[in-house]
Amino acid sequence: MSIKHCVIAAAFVALAVAPASAQNANADPSYGTINLATGFEPDPQVIAIRSGGNIDAESISSSCAGFIANAPDVRLVFSGGSSLPLVVSANARADTTLVINAPDGNWYCDDDGGNGGLNPAVRFNRPMSGRYEIWVGTFGNASLQPAELHISELYRE
Repeated sequence: MSIKHCVIAAAFVALAVAPASAQNANADPSYGTINLATGFEPDPQVIAIRSGGNIDAESISSSCAGFIANAPDVRLVFSGGSSLPLVVSANARADTTLVINAPDGNWYCDDDGGNGGLNPAVRFNRPMSGRYEIWVGTFGNASLQPAELHISELYRE
């Protein structure tokens, strides 16, 4: 590949990353806000959503996958205080992914770490109190797919 082609390819990659600036963790969540404290019931909390969107999650971090919406799907306001973990997972027939902006400002992502091989799960062994912005993505394309978001302290694989 010539230097000219490398420069063009690098410019294209830079453009592909630009949608990250469109990601808005402070936007109103599409499926609402849920307030939970350690020991919540029922466990798991289950929210029906549609996964996907038009933003490539890889633009947030190379460890993220799938296509997500601009606004979070769900905002979790969590009050921790025990030794229980906090597990956020998705269940769908489509191949889904998770992207979470945690209270510490870091991004946590998963593709296939949950049940069934194509479902994601992110486990916080020492969950922080605060806001978790949660996106459920669709792997491979931007189509919207029916899914369930699960929030649990008693998650079993």
